[in-house]
Amino acid sequence: MQARAQKGNLIPLAIAVIVVAAVVIPHFRGSTAEVTRGLPRAPDYHSLLVDPRDSNRLTLGTHVGLFHSSDGGRVWIRAELRGDDAMNLAHAGGSTLWAAGHNTLARSTDSGATWRGVHPHGLPGLDVHGFAVDPLHPLTVYAAIAGRGFYRSVDGGRSFTLRSSEVGPDVMAVAVLADGRVLAGDLQRQDIVESTDGGATWKALLRASVLGLAAGPRIGAPILAAGPRVLLSRDSGRTWRQVLRIDGGAGPIAWAPADPRRAYVVGFDRVLYTTHDAGETWQPVSGGKTR
Repeated sequence: MQARAQKGNLIPLAIAVIVVAAVVIPHFRGSTAEVTRGLPRAPDYHSLLVDPRDSNRLTLGTHVGLFHSSDGGRVWIRAELRGDDAMNLAHAGGSTLWAAGHNTLARSTDSGATWRGVHPHGLPGLDVHGFAVDPLHPLTVYAAIAGRGFYRSVDGGRSFTLRSSEVGPDVMAVAVLADGRVLAGDLQRQDIVESTDGGATWKALLRASVLGLAAGPRIGAPILAAGPRVLLSRDSGRTWRQVLRIDGGAGPIAWAPADPRRAYVVGFDRVLYTTHDAGETWQPVSGGKTR
């Protein structure tokens, strides 16, 4: 791997997916598993994680926990963290995963089979609306705490320090790019913003209301943003264009690490869409017209 983004216009949206090739998302199991065909009925679709070895294996974070699919999103099974709000999902190297949300901050060290709550020093609360892990330095973790600010940990989430109180209180999407830059969707500013110093200072890249971002694992990889529209940037965030519009907007969005031309986005029309040409065209997973 080389060194080194609903109410009115606000669409609940997922956090960037950080790719680490050694992680495997497990098949969740259980004799009383709840299985649904098509997206599960759950209050608020929040986050999406794609297995780095198998582009058909997905984990969906919702307001009531996790759901897992092993067939590219056609069938889903109820999984772990039942009753917990999984607004964010992130890989953090090896078999470590993070989940974060409203009064939720949990870590798994066995690829998601089990989870433990985390209560780090330095955070003013656990209402984590935005969360991301540096893909090249997985001990560096970022958290946007609702109403408080933007925080960074450099010790794998054991402790955090405040980086900004101006950007962070209204951030719902965070992505760390392969070159070390941090992107965030700031709802108060109605901007996608960028930091080159670990979240201390920020500048606006695009006037847009987004609540989720997805960045590829390589320098110069395309970036996706979802909200009222799905936006694509192929020049590290300098310019953006619309590639998909969904009635009601879109939420969780993620690239597939095993196939750089493939990505997924969850629409609030309860349809999962996928692209096989790096975001240029999109199709419903269960069939339908290319958009």
